Amino acid sequence: MSARITVIKRSLNMDIVRRHLPQDVGAVEVCRDFREGQVFEIPGDAPAMPEGFCDVAWQAIERNVARACRGEKLMRGNAFPCCADGLRPVTFFVEPIVDSKPASERPQDARGEEASCPERAISA
Repeated sequence: MSARITVIKRSLNMDIVRRHLPQDVGAVEVCRDFREGQVFEIPGDAPAMPEGFCDVAWQAIERNVARACRGEKLMRGNAFPCCADGLRPVTFFVEPIVDSKPASERPQDARGEEASCPERAISA
């Protein structure tokens, strides 16, 4: 099995910065280590941190990635872990990869999007 990590959102909690770190208001910005929509595919049953991945973020989501690599379906909050940076959190979506074919070879639905159920895919 494998897992896919998708960067869903980079946030900046300016209300916290303004209240507790007013001297840093102009200096704090969203995390630069990731960009929204960025995808990491993690092969195997014993996941390793992808090259260039933030250490702090990996520590926060590693358990969820390991579960996804074992093929476990993650429910609600577990599928959307975030890093531990309270000022600039990054939220991820973690999911098991059931079909390891490249996206171009996966079944498509009527809108041209990846079909969640192969029985509903358009046949070529």
